[in-house]
Amino acid sequence: MARVLLLGASGFLGRHIHQALRQEAQVASVVCLGRKNRPASDPWVQHDLSQGSLEALVSIIQQAQPDVVINAVGSLVGSVLELVEANVLVVAKIIEAVARAAPQARLVKLGSAGEYGVVETGIAVNEDSPTHPVSVYGITRLASAQLVALAKLEGRLDGVVLRVFNPIGAGLPAENMLGRAASQMRQARKQGRDYIEMGPLGAYRDFVDVRDVARAVVKAALAAPLEAPILNVGSGQAVCNRELVQLLAATAGFQGQILEANPAPARSASVNWIQADISRIRQTLGWEPIYSLKDSVEYLWQAES
Repeated sequence: MARVLLLGASGFLGRHIHQALRQEAQVASVVCLGRKNRPASDPWVQHDLSQGSLEALVSIIQQAQPDVVINAVGSLVGSVLELVEANVLVVAKIIEAVARAAPQARLVKLGSAGEYGVVETGIAVNEDSPTHPVSVYGITRLASAQLVALAKLEGRLDGVVLRVFNPIGAGLPAENMLGRAASQMRQARKQGRDYIEMGPLGAYRDFVDVRDVARAVVKAALAAPLEAPILNVGSGQAVCNRELVQLLAATAGFQGQILEANPAPARSASVNWIQADISRIRQTLGWEPIYSLKDSVEYLWQAES
């Protein structure tokens, strides 16, 4: 029976991971940490990992006595300084704190497909593929993944990075393409507008249900010692953004125009196609996605309409 400390429990991914942990019989207890003081059945520690000190985090970990620490913290947008602080310095702090306070614990960190950057169209990327991120976001995510991999190699802690592709589902924030489309469709319906405005939708992405991501996190948290420091978490299929937004429109009953007049987000504008090779996580953890794209889109829309 494992004791788990979940960092970033108030975020989009963190909330779903918390739910999956509570449903897992092998989890004895969960302590949640987040910036927002949210009511929960499990113990909740209100703490800002960016602003808080290393000593404070060490104390929190010592009190929790976890067998597993899950880091679901990270930022998609912000200045260079903000992204470095949220995606690199916080992870460095977590690594140091876990190594000092609970060196026997497994650290599960969520990474991003943005670490790969531009890839060859038609060839799924695996964990050994070259990493050439094309944005500050991708660079910071790659740097934090390398910090965890190095700490594992040096024997400082038992760490694994789950390189999550494009998660979708209930609570998806507007910083994500489909979350932005859903938000605009809701606003258009309220305002009587017959259009939404998006950026270019011709790129292909690998979309994975947030509930499947949460399942992968739980499996990684409870698995026997893992040799691989990085595992892809995706659907294994590349889907056109335009097709996905059209599926959302059909689900929402939105019959207006979908205009592609806005600029693409800087963190992925030059990536035209990407698909995950999920062979390693399937072989290592016995995990594979169980939710269809239609399931995921319905989950997103119905939960927030």
